[in-house]
Amino acid sequence: MPQDLDGRLVVAIASRALFDFEAENRIFEQGDDTAYMRLQLERLEQPAAPGVALQLVRKLLAFNRSAAERDRVEVVLLSRNDPVSGLRVFRSAAHHATPIERGVFTRGRAPYRYLHALQANLFLSANHDDVRAALAAGFAAALVYPESARASAEHADELRIAFDGDAVLFSDEAERVYQRDGLPAFVQHETSRVGTPLPPGPFKPLLEALHRMQRAAASGAVAMRLRTALVTARSAPAHERAIRTLMTWNIEVDEAMFLGGLDKGPFLREFQPDFFFDDQTGHVLSAARHVPAGQVPAIGDPDPG
Repeated sequence: MPQDLDGRLVVAIASRALFDFEAENRIFEQGDDTAYMRLQLERLEQPAAPGVALQLVRKLLAFNRSAAERDRVEVVLLSRNDPVSGLRVFRSAAHHATPIERGVFTRGRAPYRYLHALQANLFLSANHDDVRAALAAGFAAALVYPESARASAEHADELRIAFDGDAVLFSDEAERVYQRDGLPAFVQHETSRVGTPLPPGPFKPLLEALHRMQRAAASGAVAMRLRTALVTARSAPAHERAIRTLMTWNIEVDEAMFLGGLDKGPFLREFQPDFFFDDQTGHVLSAARHVPAGQVPAIGDPDPG
């Protein structure tokens, strides 16, 4: 009988998001994929070092540690790597005790088109074009920053994820007002619409899926716990619309930080997330000095690299 991924939280992840392949990638970007394949094959027995999202993936997979139910999470490699180089990726995953069984390798072609078949809830990649294409196709996707700090090891039994609000959990409706008309107009816009829920952003479905997992964890069905945080540049009185929107969605976050333009990095350093998602390059760069971070770029944004 065919297998299916129905009911699971599906994370599609590129090789460079999972492992440190930056040295190999420099050869790949030179356009000599034969040399790249040869190097990966030569290093087949050499496990790759952890990448920026490895701890996130390992903690997500820990939600499957329940014999009473089918797996809750599926992680699939979705990579521009070639199939030969994919051998090293799978071996590296096994070395790091990360049980990944499925993978799609496209040898330089855009892989995002397979997200529909995978029913993916999240796509993580270090390729800006692939992330933008995934977002345009309606998937939650983020551009990982490989140079990000690695996640803290202090919370081994708790997955921590932090989200920006506007243009991530929520639509960019309010942010466009701010960019076009400035802060006073933004505050007026949000105050006058405090009772109107914000339209959903690309990461709302992911937060919903995580919230379902959080309830299961709270019931004692799994050993891993989940803690979420909203980390936003909003401040009072614009904070109220964001909170009321989450209430309307029947979604709770454990912590909320309304920073009013303060640097997010130091606050994220204290929260110690396994990953942080934000749409603004400046916020992601600040966060990446302290925690694993990824950008949710607007579809028309230039490559920040």
